[in-house]
Amino acid sequence: MILFRFPHSTAAGFASLPVTFAVVLLLGSTQHANADEKTVDFRRDIRSILSDKCFACHGPDAAHREADLRLDLADAAFESAIVPGEPDESEVIERVTTDDPDLVMPPRDSGKSLTAKEIEMLREWVAQGAPYGGHWAFTPPTQSQLPEVERSEWGKNAIDRFVLELLEREQLEPSEDADRVTWLRRVSLDLIGLPPTVEEVDAFLEDDSEEAFGNQVERLLQSPHFGEKWGRLWLDAARYADSDGYEKDKPRVMWFYRDWVINAFNTDLPYDQFIIQQIAGDLLPNATQANRVATGFLRNSMVNEEGGADPEQFRMEGMFDRMDAVGKSVLGLTIQCAQCHSHKYDPITQRDYYRMFAFLNNTHDATIPVYTPQEQQRAN
Repeated sequence: MILFRFPHSTAAGFASLPVTFAVVLLLGSTQHANADEKTVDFRRDIRSILSDKCFACHGPDAAHREADLRLDLADAAFESAIVPGEPDESEVIERVTTDDPDLVMPPRDSGKSLTAKEIEMLREWVAQGAPYGGHWAFTPPTQSQLPEVERSEWGKNAIDRFVLELLEREQLEPSEDADRVTWLRRVSLDLIGLPPTVEEVDAFLEDDSEEAFGNQVERLLQSPHFGEKWGRLWLDAARYADSDGYEKDKPRVMWFYRDWVINAFNTDLPYDQFIIQQIAGDLLPNATQANRVATGFLRNSMVNEEGGADPEQFRMEGMFDRMDAVGKSVLGLTIQCAQCHSHKYDPITQRDYYRMFAFLNNTHDATIPVYTPQEQQRAN
C-alpha cells in the first residue's frame, strides 16, 4: 500500500482536476496496457507458463531441481538455457519445440504440455531479450514522461495530459468544466468522504477570490474527517476490528489504535515513523503511551477463546497473521507462500521468512494499560 498526503503546496491544483483519482488510475492502466500490447511481458505472460510447466524441476526448490537448471532467475537461466534475443540459439526453445520424446520439455510423463500459443509467446519473449522484470514492490518509482497531445493548451496540470492523450486516441472530446457546486461535492467526497454542508456550499459560492478553490482544499485537509477517510484504508490492511472473531467474537477495546492511525494521517506523521512506531513503538527511547498504542498494529489478530482451543496453536496463528499483515501492508507483496516453501515468484526464501518470524515471535505480549487524557489527569 502507498500512503500519501496531499501537500498543502498543491491545494490550488485541485481546482483543475477534471476527474477523480480512481478514473485517472483506470485511464493510466488502460494506457499502459495499450502501449505494451505488442510486448510480451514476463509478469503478465511468461511467469505463469514457467511456474506451471517448468518450475517443478527447474525452479527455486533445490531438492527437486533437475540438470542444475533454474528458470526462475534470469542469471541462472542465461548461463545455459536462454540466449537473450536469440530464440534459435536458446536451448529452452529447442526443448519445447522438438519432436524427440526423450528431449521434449516438459517431459511427456509429467502430464504437462505447452500449447502452440504458449510456445510462440516464449519464443517472442526470448526474441525481445528475455526481460524478466520483477514484482512492482521491488521496482523504484520513476517519473513518467508526459504524453504528446494535439491540444496541449487544454490541460491545466500534468494529469490532464494523460487524460487528454487517451481522449484523443479514442477520438473523444473533453467534458465541460464542472460547476462550482459539483466540484466542491467531488473534492469533499475525495478528501473527507462526506458531502459539503449547505453553509459550506454557500460560503464557497460567495468567495470570488482567486484563492477560493485552494481555500476549500485547505479547509478539507485540516478537517479531522480527512484522517478518518484515508486512515480506514490502512486500518483495513492492519485488519482492525472491534471484536475478536472466531466462535465467540467478543467485543474488544481497540479504538485507541484506530484513533492513533487517524491522528497520524491528520498530523502528517512521516511514513518512516508511521511504520517504526507500529512495529516497535514500545522499544523507542522514552516511549510514550502513543508509541505503545501504535503497536496495536501487531495485536489486531483474531483471538479464539473457545473452551477447547489450544492457546499455543492460536498464538501461532496470530504470529502467521502478523507476518501476512507486515508483508501486504508494509512490503507490498504476499509472503504467505514462504510459510511452507520458498516463494515461487519473488525472491523470498523460507529461511528468510522464518528469520523475520523469529524477530516478531521473540516478544511477550502483555496487555498494555491505556488511559484517556481525562483519566490521566485524574490519576495525576
